[in-house]
Formats: sequence, C-alpha cells, structure tokens
Amino acid sequence: MKSLVGLFLDNVVAPAIALPIQFRLRRFEAATKEPQRVQEARLFEILRTQADTDFGRDHRFDTIRSVADFRNQLPIAGYEAVEPYMARVRKGQTRALLTDRRIHMFAMTSGTTATRKYIPVTPRYLADYKRSWNLWGLQVLMRDHRELLFRPIVQMAGDPDEFRTEAGIPCGAVTGLTARMQKAIVRLMYAVPAGVARIKDPQAKYYTVMRLALPLPVAMMVAANPSTMINLARAGDLHKETLIRDVHDGTLSQQFDLPADVRAAIERRLRPHPKAARRLEQAAERSGHLYPRDAWSDPFLLGNWMGGSMGVYLRHYPRYFGNAPIRDVGLIASEGRMTIPFADGTPAGVLDVETHYFEFIPEDEVTSERPTVLAAHELREGQRYYILLTTGYGLYRYHIQDVVRVTGFFNSTPVLEFLSKGAYFSNLTGEKLSEYHITQSMMRVLREQELTLTTYSVAPCWPDDENELPGYGLFVEQGDHRLEALQTLAARLDETLCDLNIEYESKRASGRLAPLRLEMVPAGFWANWDRQRLQKTGGALEQYKHPCLINDLDFARQVRVTVR
Repeated sequence: MKSLVGLFLDNVVAPAIALPIQFRLRRFEAATKEPQRVQEARLFEILRTQADTDFGRDHRFDTIRSVADFRNQLPIAGYEAVEPYMARVRKGQTRALLTDRRIHMFAMTSGTTATRKYIPVTPRYLADYKRSWNLWGLQVLMRDHRELLFRPIVQMAGDPDEFRTEAGIPCGAVTGLTARMQKAIVRLMYAVPAGVARIKDPQAKYYTVMRLALPLPVAMMVAANPSTMINLARAGDLHKETLIRDVHDGTLSQQFDLPADVRAAIERRLRPHPKAARRLEQAAERSGHLYPRDAWSDPFLLGNWMGGSMGVYLRHYPRYFGNAPIRDVGLIASEGRMTIPFADGTPAGVLDVETHYFEFIPEDEVTSERPTVLAAHELREGQRYYILLTTGYGLYRYHIQDVVRVTGFFNSTPVLEFLSKGAYFSNLTGEKLSEYHITQSMMRVLREQELTLTTYSVAPCWPDDENELPGYGLFVEQGDHRLEALQTLAARLDETLCDLNIEYESKRASGRLAPLRLEMVPAGFWANWDRQRLQKTGGALEQYKHPCLINDLDFARQVRVTVR
C-alpha cells in the first residue's frame, strides 16, 4: 500500500509536471521532422551571436550567408584551431572566443586520446547541457519507466574544481558543477550529494556512494562508463560487512580518506537504519555476496554507455545487476552532446539537432585532402561517418574523432551508434584495424567460448627481425584463465577479425600480417597502466575509457611479458 506521500506524488505532482514535459518532448520530436531547417537555423544563430568575437572577426562571420560560405571560410580542424583563442580566454579575455562574459568553469576532456582540452562552460553551454539531459531523463521516467518516478537516483559526478586557470576559473568535470547547481527540490531525488564529487581516492568514492545508496529503494544508477558501475558493485560486495554495520549505526567508516568537510556534510544526513541493515544482511546471507541485484528488490535501471569498447563490460552486468534494463546515456563528451537515446538496450540515439550544428565525413574519406562533407539530412542508413561539431561556445567544425554508424532514422533525423575513437586505429600494412573491429570480435568470441575477460588490449607487435611478419598481440593478465583457454581465445579472435574486417583478412591471407598472438602480462598490470596513463594526461576517473586497441608501435617492446 502506498504512503500518503507516494499518493500525493502520483496523483498531484506527476500530473502537474506532465504537460510541460510532454511539450518539451513534442518540440524535440517536431524538430526531428525538419533536420535541415532546424540545423541551418542553429548554425546561423551561432554565427550571428559570435560574430563580434576576435575569432568571429578573424574568420569573417559577418560575411557568411550560406552553408557553402561557412565551409569555405572555416576549415575542418581539431582543438588546435581554437587553442590560441582559448589560451586568452583562460586568462580572462573572454571576448577572444565568446560573447558570453561569464564562464562558470572549464570542462576538461577525459585525456583518453591525448592531453586534456579546455571547454568553456558558459551559460549557453549549461542551457544546452541541461536541456538535452532533461530530454533523456524525461523520456526514461515520464514515458518508458514511470514506475521509477520519484525514487532515488544514484549519479556519479567528477570534481568541478580540480585546479584553476591564470584568471582563477575552475577546471574539472561539468557533472560536478551541475550537481552543485541543482535546485533544492531536485536534489531530494539524488542519493549522492554534490560534495562526493570531490573525493579523490577511487575506493573511498565507491564506498561512500554505496554507503549512501544501499539502504534506499534506488530507481536508477547513472555513470557514463560501465566500468564505474562494475567497480561500484564490486565495492558493495568487497566491503559488505562494513557497509551493513555503517547502515545499522548511521555512520561512515573511518577507514576511507574523505575531505573533512565532505565527511562532515555526509555524516549530518546519516541516520541509523537497523531494518535496512537487517535486510541487506539477509540478502548477503542468501546469495553469498552483496551486489545491487541483491540489495534492491524493486526494479531499477542503469544509465551508461553501451557502444564501442563498452560492450565487453556489459557481459558482466547480469552477475552484478541481474536483468536491470540499460539505457545508453548518449554520445556525449566534454565538448558537447551528440545523441539522445530513446530506447533501452541499444547504443543508438537520435542526433540532437536542436543543440549544435553537425557535419559528417564518410569514414573512408577522413584522410582525404578534400573529403566529402555532409549535413545531417544527407546521411544514409548503414554508413559510417566521422562527426564534426559547431557549438555556441567556441568550437567550429570541430573534429572530435568519433566514428558513428547510422542505424536508422527517427522521423527524418538520423539515429547514430558510436563505434570507436578514430585515434584508436592501427594500420601496419593496410589492414585498417579499428577498436570497433576489436571489441565486436572479442564480444563474439567470448560469447562463443563462454568466457569473461574484463580488461585487455590488442597492440601492434613489430618484430626486430626483418624476416618476421608484423602482427598484433592480445595482452591479457596472467591468472585470468588457463593458458590453453587464452591461447584458443587468441586464435579465435584472429579468425573473427578476418570475418569482420576484409582488409585484415586480405593482409593475413597474403602473408603480410602475422597471426594474432597471446601476450601474458603480470596480474595487476592493466590497473597500474591505466593509473599511470591517467596521471600522465590528467584525465578524469569517471570519463576514462581503457583502450581495447593501442596503436603505439613501442608498446609491446616496453611491456614485460610473462608468457608468450
């Protein structure tokens, strides 16, 4: 039987918010019927607004009258094109690139493929960011999973103030800023307070989140990277006795390192929950572990990436989360959101035509000096493209190096699936091997062999002996499985890559590429390698993606292999 509060929320609050929510969703759906008109209007609004910046004057925005003019006057470029202007913005000279005079912070890119980039979070950025996230959430909670409405949400966020620029502007994760800026009534829906974003130690952060979440009837867990989801689930089980004791006593274990003010703020909201502790204890006794599937009897949903290399993590989900539905959070980066998924169980999402202006380069033309460039309404189903962004906060024809595939259309707007980062692409002898080829082949082989493999990478192995063929190694940790099983896995992965990538098959068949071979590294190698990589690039833990393809020719020479 529902409580009076529950009845009030269902019968009074929900109907009151339904109309404006339906209006927002219908407006977006209307935009998807006219992507060319909506996209071109968005482009010229951006150019008109930013024409009086130094960048706008240098590139003669005031003379652009057509999409053709825009493409003639601004080249396709990476971050390097705006960095000289962004350097001045970091010093407080906002007019170099932006008409918005206020910069809340700089969102830092993840550091997955290179050194981090500074993306200015202006009022325009925040409006775009919140609007698209609202559309995602409204579709989930108001249309597809109303049973989850008004139950607590667990959302992971990063530190929005890791360091500051010369002008004192904070730099970090925009997720932390938006968590901090939530209205009081919205914050009531979230199990994890904004201050948790400032916890640096990963294990302390995972523990704190699970301590806050386990006693509650959680409706949704949102963390873009599925490896974060798995780490949260494992932390709940690893520390189950301490967690149950903390829930019972209304405490937060002292064995974890938290900033003093963050700990004090969390402890003020904690209360003893003997009944919840007993429920968790019984669940752990029944199953022998304490994963989210054991802790929460009511249905809950997971929001995270599903595309590209993320598929290898999703195979582990039933163990930790049971049959919980998964909604991809969309193709989203510090630079901006690109898609909004409208269905469970798929990485594909509708292009967010209202937020940025998008262009696309066919995958096989990306290295051309004069590639074909297409607008959203010109894409074809089944084809693969690199995506370019033009935003209202200083990025123009920005080559984010993401490869997407058109899986269909929502009205007249393409539905896109993220495949891989273009930087994760290797070409020893014309085989054009991408991370997408690796992850898709590995998922197929693991399913076939009934194995699980959480962390691995494929990397080039270039021989010192010129009489030997170059090839690739599958680098896995010693102890993951028996040697014979891993050797079979490597052989089947090589065969499956031939099936999936005709160029790889051709080079293998013609004797230009050696068979993929197994390379065993010491236990714990990948955790240490990922940690060092993050330290080097300054990336954010919540955004970091372990690369399943490493295209560094020196990698194999630098690794201590235990079994070959």
